[in-house]
Amino acid sequence: MPLSPAGALILGCENGHRVDVNKRGYVSLLPPRTRVVGDSAEMLAARARFFDTAAYRPIAEAVAQASAEAVARPGSRVAEIGCGTGYYLDAASAAVQAEDVLAADLSPAAVRTAVATVPGAVGVVLDVWQPLPLADASRDLLLSVFAPRNLPEFARVLDADGCLVAVVPTGNHLREARAAGLALDVPEGKADDLVRAAAPWFDDVSRTDVEFTMTLDDGALDLLLGMGPSAHHVLGAEGSSRPAAPRVVTASVTVLTLRRRT
Repeated sequence: MPLSPAGALILGCENGHRVDVNKRGYVSLLPPRTRVVGDSAEMLAARARFFDTAAYRPIAEAVAQASAEAVARPGSRVAEIGCGTGYYLDAASAAVQAEDVLAADLSPAAVRTAVATVPGAVGVVLDVWQPLPLADASRDLLLSVFAPRNLPEFARVLDADGCLVAVVPTGNHLREARAAGLALDVPEGKADDLVRAAAPWFDDVSRTDVEFTMTLDDGALDLLLGMGPSAHHVLGAEGSSRPAAPRVVTASVTVLTLRRRT
C-alpha cells in the first residue's frame, strides 16, 4: 500500500501500518527478520575518504554525462539503488537538475551518509532482491554503480521511456592490484552480460568505456581496496605477509544506459 505522512516523522497507509522516519532523513523498509547485511560503516568511511582524493572523478563525470543524455527535462525523479555514500547520485542529480532524489541501500550507514551528502535527498533502507517499496512508474532515472540489479523491479518503477544508468567493471579494472593478489578477480564481458540479462525489459541505448590510471600511495590504495568487496579479501592479510602494493593502478569501467521498453 502507498505510504504517506501520518504525523511527525511517521509514514502510514490506509490499512493502519505505521513506519517511523529517522530524524536523519531516512526510513527502513527492510522485511522483518532480514538477515542480509550491507556495507559496514568502516567500508563507507573508506569509500568517502577515497572519493575525496578525486581519483574516481572521471567515473562520476561519465555517470553525470550519461544521466544528462538519458533525461531530457529538468525536474526529474532520480534514485540510486545501492547508493553507497551518494557520490555518484550527487553528480547525476545535479546534472539532470533533479527535483526528487532518493538514496536507497541495504546499509543504514550508506543511506545516512548519502542523505547527508546529496542536497534534498531522502533515503530508504531496502533489500534490492525483494520487491522494491517504490510505486510503478515513479522514477525517470535509476542509477546502479558497482551494485546488484533487480532488473524486473527496476523496469517496474521506471516511467515510460525511463532509463537505468549502470556502471560495471571491465576485465582491466584494478588489474595491477589483482596481479599482486590484493583484489578479487573481475570476469570479462560483464557489460555484455548485463545487456543480455536486461533484454526482456530494457534496450541497450549507449555505452561508454572509461579507463585511466591512478598513481596511489599506500594510504589511498588501502582506501580503494577497503571500500568494496575486496575489503574482505585484503584486510585479513597481516602486515609482513601482504604482497607488495603497486603504485599505479588502472580503473576501467563501462557506463551503460539502458532504456525501459514500452
